Amino acid sequence: MSCEHLACARCGGPVSEGRCPACRAARAEMHHGHPNYTPHILIASALLIVLVALLAIHGSL
Repeated sequence: MSCEHLACARCGGPVSEGRCPACRAARAEMHHGHPNYTPHILIASALLIVLVALLAIHGSL
């Protein structure tokens, strides 16, 4: 979910515009720096790590 689709209950404007203190607080809470990792990205990353490890082991033989 993004703040672009949320309306502020206080001022009625889009939260993404940050018109009032409540909008700015909600926007800051939603964008607090934690990335959204989907299961597909995590699985692909794990498989990539395993592949690199296998290639490193095979290359050292």
